[in-house]
Amino acid sequence: MSATNAKPKLAMYWAASCGGCEISVLNIGDKLLVVDEVFDIVFFPAIADFKYDDLRGYPDGYIDLCLFNGAIRNSENEEMARLLRRKSKVLVAYGSCAYEGCIPALANLGSRDALLNMVYMHHPTNDNPDGVLPQTQVQVEEGELELPVFYDSVKALDQVVEVDYIIPGCPPEPHQVWAVMQVVINAFQHGAPLPPKGSIVGAGDVAVCEECPLEKSEKSIARFYRPYEITPEPGVCLLEQGLICMGPATRSGCGALCPQVGMGCRGCYGPLPGVYDQGAKMLSAIASVIAAGEPSQPEEEIERDIQAVIDTIPDPAGTFYRFSMAHSLLHRARTRDAYG
Repeated sequence: MSATNAKPKLAMYWAASCGGCEISVLNIGDKLLVVDEVFDIVFFPAIADFKYDDLRGYPDGYIDLCLFNGAIRNSENEEMARLLRRKSKVLVAYGSCAYEGCIPALANLGSRDALLNMVYMHHPTNDNPDGVLPQTQVQVEEGELELPVFYDSVKALDQVVEVDYIIPGCPPEPHQVWAVMQVVINAFQHGAPLPPKGSIVGAGDVAVCEECPLEKSEKSIARFYRPYEITPEPGVCLLEQGLICMGPATRSGCGALCPQVGMGCRGCYGPLPGVYDQGAKMLSAIASVIAAGEPSQPEEEIERDIQAVIDTIPDPAGTFYRFSMAHSLLHRARTRDAYG
């Protein structure tokens, strides 16, 4: 605890993300009253007017628990990650963006310059006739304005600073949020041990398929569909019906909420234990169930049939690496104009 008989200090910060993780904290409902009773909130810019200088003024280690959500997209994100690491006893990668880069890291399939050129020079609705790109420094009448440096590669939080714990999800489910709060509260108030450093808190150790109630049988997939193209049969495994479902390659703990309402798992809880590359794991799972013709067929015909099935997978990179690009073996596409 920060001081004798003092409340533990809580912080939450929003880097490169959509903001849904901030909202997810509210989903713990009336347990928020317990959080308010136990913690002093000392830095949470999304809900109160905290300034960066407030944070800089705290002693190192002043914050007992920091929930850091969002990927590292620019120099401001990195500066805050390093600052919050220094000021926090326990730093948690909260949600998929901080854990694995998530949707922001799909930008790693291109380059910084290509992205800026598309938005500021070639986008049809952008009012920028001179094609001016954002500058990190510009002089105006009132003085010099600064913008963060926009990096070429998006990184997960643990690729910049050491992370103590991880809460996966896009966003995390309420039971996960409360699980971490309880662990920390018990540690600070009752001296209970904290989990081993690096633990993924509130998630399971098996595939989403193991907790999914949809009926499964022998798979043999002749083509894949986008969700709008078919109405899935209730109660039947979505992957067997040709709908991409990342359940075989994704860690459990969410309760298989998406598959139960007819939407394939997107993979937001990250890879299974022992799996380094979630996308490669899913590609392997799909390769094993593709309908590949008869053994008596010529090899070139079988290859053609397999390719025809694969061609029905929309946006393979965005599908298999939607949440895990920053941590994948790919990490990013090779580009000639890389920066950062």
